[in-house]
Amino acid sequence: MGTTTRTFAELVQERWGDHRPGLAHEGQVLSHHQVASGAAARAALLADLLPRGAEPHLGVLLDNTPEFPQWLGAAALAGAAVAGINPTRRGAELARDLTHTECRVLVTERAKLPLLDGLALPGIRVLVTDTDAYADLLAPYTDAIPDSAAGIGPGTRMLLYFTSGSTGAPKAAICTQGRLAAAGQSLVRHFGVRADDVHYVCMPLFHGNAVIADWAPAMAAGAGVALARRFSASRFLADVRKFRATYFTYVGRAVQYVLATEERPDDRDNPLRVGFGTEAGAVDAARFEERFGVRLVEGYGSSEGGAAVQRTADTPPGAIGRAAPGDDLAVLDPRTGAECPPAVFDEGGRLVNGDAAVGELVNRGRSPFEGYWRNDAAYAERVRRNGWYWTGDLFYRDAAGFLYFAGRGDDKIRVDSENLAPAMIENILARWSDAAAVAVYGVPDPVAGDQVMAVLALRAGVGFDPSAFSEFLLAQGDLGTKMAPRFVRVVPRMPVTATNKVRRGELRREGFWSGGEVWWHPPSEPAYRRLTPPDREALAAQYRTHGRQTLLTPP
Repeated sequence: MGTTTRTFAELVQERWGDHRPGLAHEGQVLSHHQVASGAAARAALLADLLPRGAEPHLGVLLDNTPEFPQWLGAAALAGAAVAGINPTRRGAELARDLTHTECRVLVTERAKLPLLDGLALPGIRVLVTDTDAYADLLAPYTDAIPDSAAGIGPGTRMLLYFTSGSTGAPKAAICTQGRLAAAGQSLVRHFGVRADDVHYVCMPLFHGNAVIADWAPAMAAGAGVALARRFSASRFLADVRKFRATYFTYVGRAVQYVLATEERPDDRDNPLRVGFGTEAGAVDAARFEERFGVRLVEGYGSSEGGAAVQRTADTPPGAIGRAAPGDDLAVLDPRTGAECPPAVFDEGGRLVNGDAAVGELVNRGRSPFEGYWRNDAAYAERVRRNGWYWTGDLFYRDAAGFLYFAGRGDDKIRVDSENLAPAMIENILARWSDAAAVAVYGVPDPVAGDQVMAVLALRAGVGFDPSAFSEFLLAQGDLGTKMAPRFVRVVPRMPVTATNKVRRGELRREGFWSGGEVWWHPPSEPAYRRLTPPDREALAAQYRTHGRQTLLTPP
């Protein structure tokens, strides 16, 4: 992204006096000037609420309403940092997120108040935005102008956003005003964002994707923003048309959910120009473009900002792209630190040296990663060996230098001494026309290593046909024999987090003990069949025989 001396407060100030439509939400439209004015009022209120000498941190526990971006702007002007609070967190976990980030103010709404019942939140002032008391509290500050607080610079903290790790408590990654402004400016240049664009923000603003990849470039370009309270696949196209949206971002399985909606002849009648995100996969990205006439740009950026991969016009199918300017990215063996050899593909496009080629993506150049709040151990895990940034994500690189995403670091599957990348298998299974969403992960093998298990969410009105699925697998030239799922679980809807990322840890723990509709392909049989209670008992006996019963977590 390069360096910049700009602050995000300056981007907020630039919208003062701009009376074009700036923020739309449901039936409400605010001008850019009104949004900047609202940010100024909230910044002045915040300055009076924060105790002297306390860390200038506030938590925001809101759906995507106009209050959220106005408080983000307020934090920029006040020199404060926003901790976006995930509303799917509960009890002690939610309280921990607030106390760990040392928030002294919590901005929320009445619908979220039950989440706070019974929580010990000492020293935290709670503001409830949709109440008369809040309006009265804010009223004296409505004439404030968007001046920056003294001492604000590019290095001033602005975001403390939690990463969605699969183990341990979420870590609060730091993002400064300079980095957020630079990220917005970089995306403006990359996508040619204009002032007359409208950014549809349907991913949750408590997550870095919506703020950094959607809201920030809109602010940098002076583009409009349309807020969806929550992501809804059924409302997606209607919202895009209503708001005349030209740009949106996505993460996780959001694209698959949109594709699972009923097709209509006029799906291409929409103003969208581009979608930018991660984990849609090449198959679904192509389906999306064919159906809606909208190009999806798959990128990669670690949540902490430590490494980025950008797509270029010559990026081959299945690849993410090459290193972003300024990054020196390598695929390294996490055990030895040695660089992995380039990927080798057979005539069918199957990766034939995955065991050697798949490794961890590492940024050996200057990393914009700014650390975690009060978590030195997590920082040391990320930045190690020569001061390089280790992403924790699996990749492989072809001979031309293009990078391919292979999964998260803890997702690797090892079958018969061969390491398999779940993302590769998912991309293949996503071609099956009956599948609306796919997830792949490893479950313990009774003897050693793992077996491949897949979860399929099928399209509406479709049942699982084991014969058709087997025929489909046989027809995929790039599906290696060890990559075919041993177990298949069919679910009505893919279990995902609030940011539409698959709950792999939960699925992995449930394994084939989950009940419901589970199919398997026994090694000695020609096809998939239902996994029965006697089958489960026989499998459990095999685990006990080989001393691996502790790896199972039956309910």
